[in-house]
Amino acid sequence: MVQNTILPDDPRLTAYALGEMEPTERAEFEVLLQRDAAARKTVAEIRATVDSLTSALAAEAAADATTNVVDFAAAGQSSRRFDGGPVEPKGVLPKAIKFPQFYFMVSGLAAACFAVFFVYWQQHQPLHENKKYLEIPLASAEKAKNEARTNSLDAPEAVPAVSDQLQVAESDAKTVAATSPVVPSELAKVRVAGKNDGAMALAGAAAAPAQAQGRVSGLMATGGSPRRAVPVTEVGGRASPVLSQLKGNTEAYAFRRDNDFVKVADQPLSTFAADVDTASYANVRRFLQQGQRPPVDAVRLEEMVNYFPYAYAGPERTDGRGEAGGPPFAAHLEVASAPWASEHRLVRIGLKGRDVTDAARPAANLVFLLDVSGSMNEPNKLPLVKESLRLLVGKLRADDRVAIAVYAGASGLALPSTPVAHKAEILDAIDRLEAEGSTNGAMGIQLAYDIAKANFVAGGVNRVILATDGDFNVGPSSEGELVRLIQEKAKSGVFLSVLGFGLGNLKDATLEQLADRGNGNYAYIDTLAEARKALVEQAGGTLVTIAKDVKLQVEFNPAAVRAYRLLGYENRLLAKEDFNNDQIDAGELGAGHTVTALYEIVPVGAALEADLPAVDRLKYQPVVNTGLGKENLKPGELLTVKIRYKEPASDVSSKLEFPLVDSGARFEDATPDFKFASAVAAFGLVLRDSPHKGSATLTEIAAWGRAGLGSDVGGYRNEFLSLVGRAESVLQ
Repeated sequence: MVQNTILPDDPRLTAYALGEMEPTERAEFEVLLQRDAAARKTVAEIRATVDSLTSALAAEAAADATTNVVDFAAAGQSSRRFDGGPVEPKGVLPKAIKFPQFYFMVSGLAAACFAVFFVYWQQHQPLHENKKYLEIPLASAEKAKNEARTNSLDAPEAVPAVSDQLQVAESDAKTVAATSPVVPSELAKVRVAGKNDGAMALAGAAAAPAQAQGRVSGLMATGGSPRRAVPVTEVGGRASPVLSQLKGNTEAYAFRRDNDFVKVADQPLSTFAADVDTASYANVRRFLQQGQRPPVDAVRLEEMVNYFPYAYAGPERTDGRGEAGGPPFAAHLEVASAPWASEHRLVRIGLKGRDVTDAARPAANLVFLLDVSGSMNEPNKLPLVKESLRLLVGKLRADDRVAIAVYAGASGLALPSTPVAHKAEILDAIDRLEAEGSTNGAMGIQLAYDIAKANFVAGGVNRVILATDGDFNVGPSSEGELVRLIQEKAKSGVFLSVLGFGLGNLKDATLEQLADRGNGNYAYIDTLAEARKALVEQAGGTLVTIAKDVKLQVEFNPAAVRAYRLLGYENRLLAKEDFNNDQIDAGELGAGHTVTALYEIVPVGAALEADLPAVDRLKYQPVVNTGLGKENLKPGELLTVKIRYKEPASDVSSKLEFPLVDSGARFEDATPDFKFASAVAAFGLVLRDSPHKGSATLTEIAAWGRAGLGSDVGGYRNEFLSLVGRAESVLQ
């Protein structure tokens, strides 16, 4: 017996019926249809129902054009037209008076679109034992009809036999649709089997004009209990089908141009926002382990350097008078010769956030916002998401709360905010997630923040954790639209963590921007070990924000520094005026997090690469000097680091200052942390083939890394050395 090859809730059935498939995909799907009579019948039923609805709407429009006259004389009033024109013959009633039942027919036909699919789905209920939610994405009838006509002209049927079979089935289905009773405008309830015998209700498109345009709303329950039933966010427009099998690599990375050297005489101040993202290193590791050179723009120096823990001392929790308080982080400065350019100096700026134990941290209100669209139907996507979240739930306290919001073509609440004391209930909801449909991320973001705000814990941890490949394709989906949405939501006091998953279609640029604008951090999860690092070992940093809008401004001493360049942070640069402007958004620092920034410095008297082309001499202005008198040059000081930050619940910043004196240390005399951070940065320069990589080679990088191994807690530094070894064969 031939087995069905297409699942009854496959979104491609609707997409094919409504003519929404690309020609290549359409041809592939028709091969499957040719072997599946039940699926062909479903396609025909969908087309027939849509045609019936379209015809009814067209008839209504035509009738309205000729029946706008009322015989007022029959009612004892003077005869006149609505528009004041000549009186038409009497006896013609407007459609609303003559045939009010029409509107019930239209609503019934709209509901029938859902009913046809539901009947077929219920017949195959055993295939979906664990399913707890369902999406029915439908385009508007008129739009679907127009697109179907266009597709029939531009993309003829690739398999005539399938087309012929569908025409026969469609003819039969039209007869059934024409003779079927009108479906009342009420909720059409569908039984969904599962562990808790949960139920879901979808509203029939009946009474409202919006529903006649293909919008779906309804109720979804995940546990069978009435208290667990929650509204599903309304869906509008069509949901493009997404095949789980990727056609090609569509990963997207934002353009990065290496920071160049800047003359101190021109710009004595360098300003940037702190960044604790680590996604780039994990992503680069994935490419190299697959024997591929990572894309240049996937290599972000600051994220590679900040991936590793460093042995920086944390802050003393006093305000200088022995009382609890003081800054939430400590700063550590170090300078030595640059290993890839011995005549240059390398400055390391390190910040270490205070640690917060699990017992000491505030109660957490978390919302897992999970992409369950078809693009997540890969082993290293949704299955890995589920395993990762199980690890995090195991790290939480009983008084923490977790909600699970999901989105694909629609968004819904898979688990209301639930105390972690009911851990089994949370884990069960995670286990029952499935991937299908298109991706309306903006709708999911709206829902997740609404849930977080509804359960807001004053003084606690309020955070949305987004897990996705970033492949948004329905609704507001451009990077700009999503970033503006996140910026607005960030004002609520709810922070955002972004976890990227998968390969082949990772939208890295979008995910990085969402994390930056959502007052959060971005990590890429390629293995369960990486999930354990981000969500268990560094759970405090992932969950608890100890300082927000952290900005650094470095003032260079022109008596000692001729030029400088910041390694990385290209998309985190700020104008010098932004440093003192508390309205400017910057980076966040989590509990226990370390932030490391490196500056390569050209000392006064040293040669500058190509001596940097200078601008023409000014014609109308005198030559501008640094504005510093000789008494302010302080030859011993190389620079001063200024840091601004806000407490998580404050909108007013505080400022710290740290001067750095250059004692002339060699690279060989530097600390292990300095050596290792230098090796990682040099590795990034080589992978990017940066014009500033100097004499760095993979062999030298490995030697610098070994010199900086230190205690290597977690074994991450040894893994780096292995990665450098892999790169030797990849970069040849």
